[in-house]
Amino acid sequence: MPDTSNTPADSLKAGALSLAKCLAKAGFQAYWVGGCVRDARLGQAPTDYDIATDAKPDEIERLFHKTIPVGRQFGVIMVLEAGHEYQVATFRAEGGYADGRRPGSVRFTDAREDALRRDFTINGLFYDPLTGELHDWVGGQADLEVKSIRTIGDPAQRFGEDRLRLLRAVRFAAQFGFEVEPETFAAVQQQAAAIREVSAERIRDELLKLFRPPHAARGLDLLHESRLLPEVLPELTATFGCEQSPEHHPEGDVFTHIRLMLSQLPADADTTLIWSVLMHDIAKPVTQSRDEGRIRFLGHEKVGADMTLEILNRLRFSKAESAAVKTCVRHHMQLKDAQQMRAATLRKLFLRPTFPDELALHRLDSLASAGRLENFGYLQAKFAEFQDQPEFQKPLIDGADLIALGQTPGPVLGELLSDIRNRQLAGELTTRNQALAWAREALG
Repeated sequence: MPDTSNTPADSLKAGALSLAKCLAKAGFQAYWVGGCVRDARLGQAPTDYDIATDAKPDEIERLFHKTIPVGRQFGVIMVLEAGHEYQVATFRAEGGYADGRRPGSVRFTDAREDALRRDFTINGLFYDPLTGELHDWVGGQADLEVKSIRTIGDPAQRFGEDRLRLLRAVRFAAQFGFEVEPETFAAVQQQAAAIREVSAERIRDELLKLFRPPHAARGLDLLHESRLLPEVLPELTATFGCEQSPEHHPEGDVFTHIRLMLSQLPADADTTLIWSVLMHDIAKPVTQSRDEGRIRFLGHEKVGADMTLEILNRLRFSKAESAAVKTCVRHHMQLKDAQQMRAATLRKLFLRPTFPDELALHRLDSLASAGRLENFGYLQAKFAEFQDQPEFQKPLIDGADLIALGQTPGPVLGELLSDIRNRQLAGELTTRNQALAWAREALG
């Protein structure tokens, strides 16, 4: 069997254990808390470790050499250990949440009271890595066993303290395949509009986790059922009940179509593909028309590309991510005509950096509608063939070559380069010398 003792997960865990030992040796309590305990109880490898202790911030800073005071006023110190970052926080109680995110006051306390101020019971478990003892003052272990997302204490109070918890309840339920406890879910529905008080960046980060496969489709369902969808993505809400032609979309309305695509996302789907699925038909509700009984969505890919950019900018996606998703949405109707395209046109598509995601989007789009993959298979084969044709990958000549032949910079030079590139992609020019000869003749 392969040696896995030095995997990143093992290194992360070893660092967390080292911190706990160091705190204990100095006479302090030290517990692993929150998500790392939850994930371990679910049989999953934690992706980070948070440590709660009775050591005060200044004592934590004296004990460890590499620290960052990320939230010192709240008792939170970041400790760097073995190449990893760990949040080490003093046991605390909080009060006076005026802004729906941060406590107005903090006082240091004991482990039990610290557990009681946390969000959900499954995140309120404290584990002593030195003794193996689990401390459960909130009923988290029982909720893990029955697969329930439940707030610690009054749901209205917990959501009032941090509005992002409304979205986190839905995300945890989707991610772990749990149900939101009825009283907690009712509170989410009642307070859904308050999610608008949360910054776009925090909402974006939760949505990125919510729409990961294999739970992306259920994430969409829960967003809709919780009444959060019209607050965070109102454009997607409009797809619910938006009829499509039964001939091309026997699956039903646009919302159902998008949901089916989400349910079939590959496990390694990247952000561009996931959000292209969410956005590709976003403009169908605003472009829908009927012509002699037929339902049409003329230009929905063009309108959708503009809407996509607006939505992703609103959610503070990076420019690169927004541009990539916009490109996929703009061209998603183009691929259906691939078998009628000239070779040069196909090769132009293949040169787009987003083409692998466009191809994956086309496959999902086909599966979630008529279910026919002949066109996808054709494109996949042609794209694979293109990868083995280096003569098409880069232009044969560039602007400097044309200038050396006597062409002055300007629009004409650009047109000549484009013409030569098109002839290369069509297979009419295959070498640099042929391209230069053609350019000399064109300039002659």
